[in-house]
Amino acid sequence: MAAYGLYTHIQKNRRRSVALLIGLFFLVYLLTFAGALLGRAFTQEGALLDYLIARAWGDMIVAAPIATVGTAIWILFAYKFHQSLIDALTGGHEVSRAEQPRLYNLLENLCISRGIPMPKLKVMESPALNAFATGMNEKQYSITVTTGLLDRLDDAETEAVLAHELTHIRNGDVRMMVIAVIIAGVISFVAELFFRIMFRSGARWGGSSGGSSSNKKGGAGAAILIAIVIIAVAWALSIVIRFALSRAREFLADAGAVELTKNPDAMIMALRKIEGRGELPGVTSSVMEMCVDNPREGFADLFATHPSIESRVEALVNNAGGRDPGPLALEEPEDTPSADENPQAQDETVADEADNQTAPSKSAPRPGPWNPTEVLTRGPWGGGNEGQGR
Repeated sequence: MAAYGLYTHIQKNRRRSVALLIGLFFLVYLLTFAGALLGRAFTQEGALLDYLIARAWGDMIVAAPIATVGTAIWILFAYKFHQSLIDALTGGHEVSRAEQPRLYNLLENLCISRGIPMPKLKVMESPALNAFATGMNEKQYSITVTTGLLDRLDDAETEAVLAHELTHIRNGDVRMMVIAVIIAGVISFVAELFFRIMFRSGARWGGSSGGSSSNKKGGAGAAILIAIVIIAVAWALSIVIRFALSRAREFLADAGAVELTKNPDAMIMALRKIEGRGELPGVTSSVMEMCVDNPREGFADLFATHPSIESRVEALVNNAGGRDPGPLALEEPEDTPSADENPQAQDETVADEADNQTAPSKSAPRPGPWNPTEVLTRGPWGGGNEGQGR
């Protein structure tokens, strides 16, 4: 199958992603061991640390098949319903050619040019400028764009964004991100469950009576501390791995978009317009990680899921010969009340239409075949003097 450029780097990233996802799955077993260690610490307070660790290891081996089945069920559920959950969260709805002819044709042309099955096309009602792709296979793949992006980007820039998301699908990034989010969700859920059980049981354990205080401190206490560290490390690593899956792929998707459209300037302009305007309020961080740009950043950019727009634009300028206009200041769209909300505006609109029918505008637009004024003055069915004289 044809690649979207940088084929060697893409294959390397895929192998790295598989390794990272195997590591994520390994964290599930690590959490299982931590849970077994907590269980032993709370039920055998007087035991030594070595004994507790040995017994917890045996419990983990016994519980590993159950953990595997539970994780598999979670993944199957997410595989089946993840798109419905995302649509419910974002409000995205599928559109047809009749509803969005401009957007539909842009995506269809990109798919036809490379013989790619066309994903579902969805629109999200939001003033933010962003887009994202989701899905696990060809039947599920979809690209969602916001109404804000459609309003503020021209055809070439919109096509570049669609090509960016299409490249994510083609390179397998979307599938990897969905799987990573699913497994990371398992880890977060299990970690939170352990902490809740630990704190509730810890209160009873801490207040219980007994003469083996030294054994608690040396055995069970140390085991609990180790389990807490394991859970915290597993949770932190799952987040770091998710970020690593996202950051490296944005450069490749930008390059793939340029190869598809042959227009690096359009991709650069799209990124500059999206810059600082991509926040989707009420959307989880997992969905934001799939977007063209994720403005949510952590401490010193360490936990940012996307490279900065500046670095992505710089890469396109250096490697694709694009031109950078610098940060752009866009005019905010005016909020015009609808006719239903403002009867006066409705009356003025009707009056304006009547005036336009009786007299041409003083500032007439340039003549053209679709110009209403042209029809009135020159067309054979017009009402102008020139048309009547002929």
